[in-house]
Amino acid sequence: MMKVSTISFHGKRLCRAVVSICVMVSLFAAAAVCAAGQASPQGAVLTISEGLAIATTESRIMKIAGENINISRKETDVAMSILLPSINAGISEGFLSNKPTAIFGSMQVPMANRDSFSYGVELKQTLFNFGANTSGYKASLEALEAAKVDYERIKNLTAIEFIVGCYEVLEYDKFIEVSQMEIERLDVHLKVALELFKEGVITKNDLLQAEVRLSDAKQRLLSVKNLRMVSASKLNNLLLRPPMAEIRIAEPADEEKIIPENVEIGQFLEMAESQRPETRIIDHELQILTLQEKMKISEFFPAFYAQGGYNYTQNDYQVYEGNWSVMLGAKMSLFSGGATKAELSKLRYKKEKLSEERKKLIDDIKLEIERYYLSVNSAVEKLLVMKDSVAQAEENLRINRTRYEHGQGTAIDVIDAITLLTKTQTNYYSALYERKRAYAGLLYSSGADLKEQFK
Repeated sequence: MMKVSTISFHGKRLCRAVVSICVMVSLFAAAAVCAAGQASPQGAVLTISEGLAIATTESRIMKIAGENINISRKETDVAMSILLPSINAGISEGFLSNKPTAIFGSMQVPMANRDSFSYGVELKQTLFNFGANTSGYKASLEALEAAKVDYERIKNLTAIEFIVGCYEVLEYDKFIEVSQMEIERLDVHLKVALELFKEGVITKNDLLQAEVRLSDAKQRLLSVKNLRMVSASKLNNLLLRPPMAEIRIAEPADEEKIIPENVEIGQFLEMAESQRPETRIIDHELQILTLQEKMKISEFFPAFYAQGGYNYTQNDYQVYEGNWSVMLGAKMSLFSGGATKAELSKLRYKKEKLSEERKKLIDDIKLEIERYYLSVNSAVEKLLVMKDSVAQAEENLRINRTRYEHGQGTAIDVIDAITLLTKTQTNYYSALYERKRAYAGLLYSSGADLKEQFK
């Protein structure tokens, strides 16, 4: 009886030794596969700086914004034309049924030809209208500057969308790596459980549990890959590439220069009030309303102008068929039913409305900066808390796996340890990229040029 027990005991030790060898071989094989996968790139790697250069210049939304500048520039040319003289020319041929004739006593005297040819050239120049035309031209220049600032706003908006998209893709890449490592660990555990089940050390339930957990991990990997494809499609859209085209983003090597360790909120609040494009656009719109108000006030005063030209009319009965003319004049609207006064009041109300909108915008920007600032600090604190958690989770898995291989632990302990390690790694990468996205949002909220920041 003692002999049988001794044989059984040595058999179990031999079984566990074989299992340990299988585990080591599986781990080496998994590491080799992983290294081979990393050594063979599947496509060209795009840096964030290179992608920003494309997205902020060649994307469709940037081309639309560029056309808005061209439209505003032509509107400036239209406003400029009012400051220049207007020149009109005309030519005509007249046909009358009766020759123009005048009566002098008992006589009838012809006054003009029955058929006549005429032409003329007229030039008119506004001399002074109390700044109406110059104010209109200055308003168009302000509108042009507002269009340029709006272009910068759209460029920065496109940049933050691209940067956040890149970080999402990089984050999903890490999640995929973590999921693949989880599958490899569960696969190793399944092989160990299978060997132990063949030796009768464990029950069928432990084996089924390992198979179910492995299947569940593979499904989660597919879900993460699908989410990664959606994020990649958004980036391809900004880069004018096919939605399903493969895209690989390079992890920034010198990101410490962009993201400092300590972030102070004061500097971002100061930058936002002066650099944020939205506030600068409102400033230009306020200046436009001020100039339009000046244009309306000028309607209460006369406008002085000069007009001259040359007119020729064919007439055999007239001494001078052609005449040069020069005329100085003034015109003024005496009454318009109160329309001018109402328009002036409307412009003033618009200025008050814009002033309040600017104040509200600054308040909203401050809240946005504070939200991103808190997100940055929260992510930093998470990273500090999780600084050693990954290593601890790996050690926990090693201990539970060793205990299970020697018959001192359970399959649930190993699976829980694998799940804990996977969750710890996922949380670490989630906090890491949360910090990166939050700091990019902080730069955007302050009005910084993201293309220059991520150069």
